[in-house]
Amino acid sequence: MPDALWTGREIADATGGALTGDWSVGGVSIDTRTLHKGDLFVALTDQRDGHEFVPQAFAAGAHGCLVSRDVGQPGVQVADVLYALEQLGAAARARTQAQCAAITGSVGKTSVKEMLARIFRAVGPAHWSVKSFNNHWGVPLTLSRMPAETQRAIFEIGMSTPGEIAPRSIMVKPHVAMITRISPAHILNMGSLEAVANEKSDIAAGLLAGGYAILPADDAFFGHLQSRVLHLQPDAVLKSFGGGAGASDAFVVGYESDGAVSRIIINVEGDEVQVELTAVGEHWAGNAALALLAATLMGIAQKDAAAALSGYMPPEGRGSSSLLRLTGGGTATLVDDSYNANPDSMRAALEGLSRRSGRKIVALGEMRELGPDSERLHTELSTPIVAAGVSVAVLTGSVMKPLADELVSQNKGIDVVLVEDPKSAGEAVAKVLSDGDTVLIKGSNASGMGRVGVALKAMSDAVEGSQKASGAKHAV
Repeated sequence: MPDALWTGREIADATGGALTGDWSVGGVSIDTRTLHKGDLFVALTDQRDGHEFVPQAFAAGAHGCLVSRDVGQPGVQVADVLYALEQLGAAARARTQAQCAAITGSVGKTSVKEMLARIFRAVGPAHWSVKSFNNHWGVPLTLSRMPAETQRAIFEIGMSTPGEIAPRSIMVKPHVAMITRISPAHILNMGSLEAVANEKSDIAAGLLAGGYAILPADDAFFGHLQSRVLHLQPDAVLKSFGGGAGASDAFVVGYESDGAVSRIIINVEGDEVQVELTAVGEHWAGNAALALLAATLMGIAQKDAAAALSGYMPPEGRGSSSLLRLTGGGTATLVDDSYNANPDSMRAALEGLSRRSGRKIVALGEMRELGPDSERLHTELSTPIVAAGVSVAVLTGSVMKPLADELVSQNKGIDVVLVEDPKSAGEAVAKVLSDGDTVLIKGSNASGMGRVGVALKAMSDAVEGSQKASGAKHAV
């Protein structure tokens, strides 16, 4: 078919595999639960062997598969499926003239990636990482899905252990490489904050000669990152965001919020533009400055980028807000930032909460991979919690006990509830919610705090269903 993403022959040529059948595909999938009709199914071996799911993939409409053994279906057989996926991604990158950007950092990278995807979509054929597909299989999978006619693309690259970012950057070959910030995330695996900074600077490993490297001017490692980037790519053009006038190429001039929408004025390479985001907190202003600078460097006029970005709303679990209907009547606002957490992102989320209306409630889970300073870093959250004007703090897990003790000892009038698991946290929050409240949910993804949001939304849906049923009954 003329609009095929890949033909079987192209996949075989890219991977050096043996082709069976004559077929083409419109997409690439590693998960039968989200596979679309006409996709290529890639049988990766991770927690489960993907070859076990080949029959399900074809039942769901797959047109071909990438496998390492004969499965009796149209496909390409290779020695190593993950390596073949990397080769397919490299072939996708080689056949397109797209301008590519790559982003990493301890906080904000998914949000900025989504902002840039929104801007790129508004001005032409665009491509971007889905969700947080930013690891050893996520980056080549995203590359392999990139259509040849793509004009601009943004790739998120993450890490949890040393040596992960450089090979992904080399795959992407970005024209623009970005670092959001260096924070104490993954310290347990990395060993030190400097090691985190070194790993993040490896985003420049694949930066094309003459390409742009955008660095955080406010960060304590700013100078270190500059040196590392130029060591990796001596021909890089250094740019920065944050820091204010005279310190960077994009900075926030003004910020205001009504507790639901943020209105931000940003200076981008000398031109001031205004954006409105359906997100609250000054950290969103910094994210927007970075996104607008990257878009400008990729040939989009500042005013066009700002217009495209206006209206942005965070994706689910990344600071998105929604209205909860309460069993006792009235509504509360849920701010779901449960996908991940480290000390800096916790502080940013709490600062955003302070700008919202109503009584403030937090449901916080532990921050993972912080190493030997974990107890101190958790306890230090007491300061931003108090500053945010929190009335009720529901803390989950034994690692949160020192924080609970600290909040109680400060005697600031905060009702502190320490629970064992997310299920109990959801129940505790539901008991105290009243009309007009705002509740923030946050924690490392592995802490399971997303289940608190799911439970609260289920409660809200049940209330809404009951109200509709009651209304229908009265109408009859």
